[in-house]
Formats: sequence, C-alpha cells, structure tokens
Amino acid sequence: LFFSQILNKMKIALQVFLWALSLFFSAQIYNSVMGPIEFNKTRDIRYSKVINRLKLIRKAQIAHKDVKGIYSNNFDSLIKFIDEGIFTLVEKRDSSYLEYDRTYRIDMLKEVIVIDTLGFVSVKDSLFKEDKEYVNMFKVPINGVDAEFVINADVIIKNSGTVNYNVPVFEVKVSKDIVLFDQNKDLLKQENETISVDGVNGPEIILGSMSNVSVNGNWPTIFDTQVK
Repeated sequence: LFFSQILNKMKIALQVFLWALSLFFSAQIYNSVMGPIEFNKTRDIRYSKVINRLKLIRKAQIAHKDVKGIYSNNFDSLIKFIDEGIFTLVEKRDSSYLEYDRTYRIDMLKEVIVIDTLGFVSVKDSLFKEDKEYVNMFKVPINGVDAEFVINADVIIKNSGTVNYNVPVFEVKVSKDIVLFDQNKDLLKQENETISVDGVNGPEIILGSMSNVSVNGNWPTIFDTQVK
C-alpha cells in the first residue's frame, strides 16, 4: 500500500510536469508565430505616428526656407517662425516694353516678368490654422517615450557641370530603438537591419538629407497614403 501511494504521487507529479512542459512548448510555439505578427502591428502603428509628425516638420521647414532662404537647425526657432512668420503673397505676370538698342539702332521688344505684391498672411494661419500640434513637433509621439527628434540643417556646395552653387539642406531623424523601445530585442535587431523596398530601411527613421537635396523620408509610399 505504501509503495502504491508513492507510485500514485509520482504518476501525478509526472502528469503535472508533462502538462507544464506541454504548456511551455505551446507558449513558445505561439510566441514564435504571433510574436512577429504583434511586433509588426505595433511597429506600423508607431511608425505612422512618427512619420505623420515628420511630415508636419517638413511642412514647417519648407515654409521656413521659402521665407528665409534656409532651413532651421533647431526646433525653438522653427516653432517661433511658425508663430511669427509671414508669407508674402505675390503674383507673377509676363510683360514687355520697347527699349532702344544701340547696336541695331532701333527699338527692340524686351520681355520681363513683373512681380506684384498682393498682401501678407501669417505662416501659422496658412499652414496650421487652429491646429496646435506644431508646438510639440520636437517630441517623438510614442507613449512611454520621453525623447526628441534630432534636427540638423546646413548649406552645402553642389556641383552642376563647371558651376558650384550653395543649397540649403536639412535632416530630422529618430532611432528605431527609441520608437520600439519596449519590443522584443531580437525582432528589433532584425528591424534595424531591414533592407526592403516596402520597409523603413536602416536603424533610423529619417526625413531629408545632409548630403543631398531632398525633403523626402526613408519610408515606403504606403505611409504617405495612410490617413492621419
């Protein structure tokens, strides 16, 4: 009887162990299948938020260049520009007049473009109206993240044939490690090494470039067609 009780207890213990082992392997299989799916879902949601914020920054930077001729290299000045900046509304029209030509000794027709100033409008009213989101444009818009985008701007020299000319450039970026800070580290490592036509390539989400004239981002067009 004593040995029978021992055997029963061992049998129960073995059953419990096998059940626990079965649950463990089931969880591992589930995580191996569902883990990447959940990761990709979270990734796409967060990337959309970040990219929408970068599009807002791009809008502000283009306006800054239109008015001041260069891009802003810090968010304080960019936000101040939105608050205080003014667009000049102009109209361009073709015109012509007669001018005496000393070489040919006759009046010759000269064609010119006349620029008329029509008025002025604030940058804030023109671009953002009642939307105050721009005041937080420097923040990475992910819950649980206290981080800011890295912003740079400069004027670089580009070459066109034999002519060198100065062009303004800017870049705004954030590390994927920040955006996906709480996700599976192995999947995040794979994401940082992404090279794909339909993915955000590299370890960062980037708008613009410090070496090329560009206001585009390194994200696929699917993020540009999504509704904010």
